Amino acid sequence: MASHSSSPVPHPSSGGSEGIFRKDRDSSSRHYRPVHSLPDVCPKEPTGEAARGLCEGPSVVANQQRWTVYNSKVNLPAALNDPRLAKRESDFFTKSWGLDFAETEVMPSFYLPNITKEHFGPYLQETAQREKIHERCKNMCPNKDELDAVSSITNNHDKSRTELEQVPKIFMKPDFALDDPTTFNAVLPWSHFNSAGRKSSRDMASSRLLQEKLSHYLDVVEVSIARQISLRSEAFFHAMSSQHELQDRLTETARAVAVLRGRTAAIERIMCEGPLRALRQALTRSNCVRLHNKLKLMAAVHQSQPTVQLLLSTSEFVGALELIATTKEVLQQELQGIHSFRHLGSQLCEMEKLIDKMMVEDFSMYSRSDLSRSLEEDGQVMEKDRLESLVFGLLRQRKLDFLDIYSDEMILAAKSIVTQSVVDSVSQIEEIDTDIVTKLADQMRLMTFPQWFELLKSVFENFILFLKRIKATLSVVRNVVLEALDSNQKSRLLERAAAGGLAEAPGTPLNQGEAELAYLTHEGLFISDALNDAQLHPGASGGQEQSSTVGPRQALSRLDGCGSDSASGTTESSSSREHAFQPGGAAGISSSEDMMPSDLELGRVANNIQELLYTASDVSHDRCVKVLMARAKDGSLERLSSAEFVFLSQAVEGFVRDTEELCCRRSVSLRGALQSQANRFVHRFHEERKTKLSLLLDNERWKQAEVPAEFQDLVNSIADGRITLPERKPQGTEERKPSDYLHIDGQKYAVVGTVLLLIRIFLEYCQCVNDIPSISTDMLTRLSDLLKHFNSRSCQLVLGAGALQVVGLKTITTKNLALASRCLQLVVHYIPVIRAHFETKLTPKQYSVLRHFDHITKDYNDHIAEISAKLVSIMDSMFEKVLSKYEVKAPMPSACFRNVCKQMAKMHEALYELLPEEQAQMLFLRINARLKIHLKRQLARLGVHHDGGPQHGLVTVDVAFYTENVQSLRTLEKLDLNMAEIWEQKR
Repeated sequence: MASHSSSPVPHPSSGGSEGIFRKDRDSSSRHYRPVHSLPDVCPKEPTGEAARGLCEGPSVVANQQRWTVYNSKVNLPAALNDPRLAKRESDFFTKSWGLDFAETEVMPSFYLPNITKEHFGPYLQETAQREKIHERCKNMCPNKDELDAVSSITNNHDKSRTELEQVPKIFMKPDFALDDPTTFNAVLPWSHFNSAGRKSSRDMASSRLLQEKLSHYLDVVEVSIARQISLRSEAFFHAMSSQHELQDRLTETARAVAVLRGRTAAIERIMCEGPLRALRQALTRSNCVRLHNKLKLMAAVHQSQPTVQLLLSTSEFVGALELIATTKEVLQQELQGIHSFRHLGSQLCEMEKLIDKMMVEDFSMYSRSDLSRSLEEDGQVMEKDRLESLVFGLLRQRKLDFLDIYSDEMILAAKSIVTQSVVDSVSQIEEIDTDIVTKLADQMRLMTFPQWFELLKSVFENFILFLKRIKATLSVVRNVVLEALDSNQKSRLLERAAAGGLAEAPGTPLNQGEAELAYLTHEGLFISDALNDAQLHPGASGGQEQSSTVGPRQALSRLDGCGSDSASGTTESSSSREHAFQPGGAAGISSSEDMMPSDLELGRVANNIQELLYTASDVSHDRCVKVLMARAKDGSLERLSSAEFVFLSQAVEGFVRDTEELCCRRSVSLRGALQSQANRFVHRFHEERKTKLSLLLDNERWKQAEVPAEFQDLVNSIADGRITLPERKPQGTEERKPSDYLHIDGQKYAVVGTVLLLIRIFLEYCQCVNDIPSISTDMLTRLSDLLKHFNSRSCQLVLGAGALQVVGLKTITTKNLALASRCLQLVVHYIPVIRAHFETKLTPKQYSVLRHFDHITKDYNDHIAEISAKLVSIMDSMFEKVLSKYEVKAPMPSACFRNVCKQMAKMHEALYELLPEEQAQMLFLRINARLKIHLKRQLARLGVHHDGGPQHGLVTVDVAFYTENVQSLRTLEKLDLNMAEIWEQKR
C-alpha cells in the first residue's frame, strides 16, 4: 500500500479539486502506439493571418499545402457528445454539416422494388403463433447468463458500495478543497501532533497511521474506478477501434480530396483565368466609362451657377429655375456624397430664393408699367412673352399670391386715372386757378355742369379702356394657368398608363440617363446636336444606371426653358413654355412636378383671376362714385334740371352696362350712388312742383280759363298714347287762338289754369320715369302725393271756402264749385292713363304700389260727390227758406214759385256751360227732389189735399208754372219732374 504510486489505480491530478483523475504515466509506458491527432470536424473560426486569408477569399484549390483539416484538432468525446443535439447521433458529421445532414431524404432507387409491409404479411402470419409461444417461455424461464451477470453486477455493486462507505463523506463533497482551513483541519488533525515542534515516537506513529488511512481511502476509490472501467471496457475498446477505422477512412478521403484539388487547380488555370480576366477588364472599362461620365457630369454641374447668373441677367427666370431643379436633382441622385459639391445644394437653394424675390419684384414692375402706361396706346398686352414667363415661374415656385400684387397696382392705377383726368380737364378751364384751389374735389365743384359732365364722360371712357387692358392681361395669365392645369392632368394620365404596365413607345432614341447627360454636358448652341452625339456614341453612357428619373423630353424642355442661346442674351421663346408644360417635361414626371401647384390650387388661382376682374370693375365703379360724390357734396346735383339729370343718368347707365358686358359683373356701387342722387333729385323735383302747385292753387280764383293750343296738343298726344312732353316748337310759327274748353275724347272740359299746369306737371313725372326707370317707384309715390295734395288743397279752397281768405273772393259761387268738380273729373280721367304708364316701368313684384292710384281715384270721386251734394244743398236751403212762406192764394203763379223758378234759372245758367248734359240733368233731378220734399211738407202744414178743391187748383197752377219753366231750360226739356209726388197718398 505504501507503493501506491506504481499502482494501476489512477491518482488525482494537480487539479484534484475539479474531480478529474488521470493515471500517472512513466517512461516505461511509451511503448504504446502513438495516437494520431484527429482532424477538426468542427473547426473554430481562424484568427490572425488565417482569418485575413479567409476574408480575402483564399483559393483552397490553388493553395492546398497551406492549410488542411489536419491542422485542426478536437477531443473525441466533444465530437461525439454534441450538446446542441437533443439525443446522441451516430454520425458526428452533423456537427459541421448541420442537423439536416442525417435527416435528408434519399431519393428511392428506380431499380429496386418498393417493399411495403404487405410483402411480409404471409411470413408474419406463419411465425406469429411460434413467436407467442417463444415469448411466453422466455418470460417463464429467464436466461442463466443473464441471471449470473445480474447477480455478479449486484454483488460487485454492493461490495463497492460497502467499501466506498468506509471513505469519509467529506471527500465526496463537490466543494472539497484543502485550501479551506476547516476542510484541511478535518482531513489532517494537527491536534494529535506535538505542538512544541519536537518529534516524538507518538507523533511518528500518528502520522504513519494517518498516511496509511489516507492511502487506504485512495486504494478504495481507485479500485472502485478500475471496477467501473472494467465494466465498460467493451464499449471503450469498441470506441477505440472505431476511431482507428475512422482515421483510415479520413486518410483515404484526404488523399482523394488532394487529387480533386489538383485537378480543379488545373481547370482553373487552363479554362477560367483567361475568361475571368476578360470579364474583369470589361468591368474595369465600364467603371472607367461611368467615372468619365460622372466627371463630365460634375463639370457640367460646376458650370450651373455661372449659367444661372447668365440667365438671370436676361430675366429668364423659368430657365434658371429649370436649370437649378435639374442640378439639384442630379446632386441628389447622381452626385450624392461628392465632397466638392457639399455646399452647392445650399447655394442653389439660396439662388432659388433670390429668384423668387426677383420674380416678385419683376412682376410688380411689369404690373406697374402695364397699368400706368397711356390708355391711348394699343390695347395689346405689353410684352406677352415676359408676362407668360413670369406667371409660369411664379406658379412653379408656388407663389400663388402674385395676383394680390396686381390688385394693389390696379387700385393705384385707378386712382391715378381719375387724378389725371381731372388735371387734364382743369388745365383747359381758365376760370379755375389751380394755385388757389388745390384739392381735386374743390376744382370739380367749381366746374359748370357741362364741364363736369365732359370730365365724367372722359373718366368713364378711360376706365373702359382700363378694364379692357386688365381683361386682356388677365386672359393671358388665365391661359397660362389653364395650360399648367391641363399639363398636370396629362401627366397624371401618363403615370396611370405607366403604372398599368404600358411601356414606353418603341423607337426611343435615347434612354433617360443619356438625355440627361447630353443636356448637361453639351457645349453647342442647340440641344439637338447633343442628342445626335449621344445617339452616335451610345457607349459613352452605357454604364449609367437606368433608374434616372429625368426623361429626354424633360431635358429638352429644361434646356429650352434656360434658353439654349442664353449666351447671346436672347429672351426666352414661348416654345420653351410649351415644352415645359408637356407631360414628361419639366412639369411632368420629374421632381419639378412636385413643385407645380395641385389641380385644386390651380383651380383656385383661375377663380381668383376671375375675381380680380370683378374687383377691377368694382374699383372702377368706386372711383367713379368718388367723382360723383365730390360733385354732389354741395348739393349741385340736386339742383340739376330734369334734362341734365337725365343726361347724367344715361351716361352712368351706359358705363354700367359696358362694364357688365366687359367684366360679366353687376357692380352696385355706382348704381347705388346714382340711386341716392336720384332720390335726392326726385325729392327736390317733387318739392319744386309741389310748391309750384301750391302757389298756383293759392292764387287760383276758380274762374274758367282759356285753353292754349299747346295744351290741346298735349292732351291730344296723350290720347294718341305718347305720355311724354312734346318738343318745344321753334319760335315764329303761326300762333293759334286759345279755346274755351279742353276737348278730350269728345267731351268738353271747362278748367282752371291750375289744372292745365297740373297736366303738364304729371307729364313731367312720366317723362322723368321714361328717362330714369330706376326711380319709378319713388316717382310714383311722389306723384301720388302730388295728386293727393291737389285734391286736398282744392277741397280746402273751394268746399272749405279757403279761397275767400287766400285769394280774396267774396263768395264761393256755384260756378266755382262746378269748375272745381270738372277739374277733378279731368284728373280722374287721366289717372288710369298714368297708372298704365307706370305699370310698364315696374316689375311684377312692384305692382303693389299701384294701389295708390285706386285710393286717389276714390278720394277724387268722393270729392266730386261732395261738390255735387254742396250744389244740391245750396238749392235745398233756398227751397226751405222760400217754401216755408208759401201761401195758397191768388194771384197765381205765386211770388214764391216765381222766386223758385228764378233761382233755378240762375243755377242752370251757371252750370250749363260747365257740366256735361248728363251731369246737369242728374243734378237738377236731385234739386227737384228736394223741392218736392219741401213743397209736400208745406202743403201738409197748410192742409191742402188732392181733393179738387179751390186750394188744390191754385197749387196745380203753381206747379204747372214751375214745370213749364224748368223744362224750358236748355238740356232739361225731357226731364221728368214727376210733380204728382207732392201730394200725400190717401191710405
